[in-house]
Amino acid sequence: MARKQTGVARGATAAVVLIVVGQQAVAADLEQAASVPQAGAAVTEWPNPWQIRLRALGVITENSGYVNAVPGSGLSYSDTVTPELDISYFFTDNIAAELILGTTYANIDGQGTIGGLGKVGKVWLLPPTLTLQYHFTSLGTFRPYVGAGVNYTVFYNQDAGSADALKVENTFGTALQVGFDYMVDQHWGVNFDVKKLFLKPDFDVTVDGAKLTGKAELDPWLIGAGVSYRF
Repeated sequence: MARKQTGVARGATAAVVLIVVGQQAVAADLEQAASVPQAGAAVTEWPNPWQIRLRALGVITENSGYVNAVPGSGLSYSDTVTPELDISYFFTDNIAAELILGTTYANIDGQGTIGGLGKVGKVWLLPPTLTLQYHFTSLGTFRPYVGAGVNYTVFYNQDAGSADALKVENTFGTALQVGFDYMVDQHWGVNFDVKKLFLKPDFDVTVDGAKLTGKAELDPWLIGAGVSYRF
């Protein structure tokens, strides 16, 4: 009887050992299978969320504005071409935020009843703009997007022309955007982009010793083309 009990104990022990060893072997096989890509399965990787673009930018302003207390007064501004850098961060494949950086200048000329003043002055402007974008990703390498955001424009190096003094005030504005990237490969692409800034700064001007105020309704179109790089 003792021998029978001993045999049963040994058999139970062997069964437990076999079960444990078998479970470890199965787990090892499953881990190895999970680490080896299946035939025909695509190996995907979450893309880097950062993207930069470098564009040549045409700045086309609206020729609108006025000097307070001077009926029939008007203003016009020069158009320019300047480089632009923007930095984008993708929260998802479709949603991104873009910070637009660039600087340019504008010559300010009198129009209407103040047309005789000619060039009133020249200002440089730095208009950093932050937009929130939606990117359409179902069209393959063609990736259009739309965006909207805010702008804060800093006016600096302000020089009076025919006026005695000129001061254009820094101001907030809003922005609308539409554009597309056409990706050549995983990282590089070409970009076309159009933005509309709603920008109406106040200004002070002194002419013949008289201090006047007014509003410069710039509202520029920013039309750019360049290259994109997705990290």
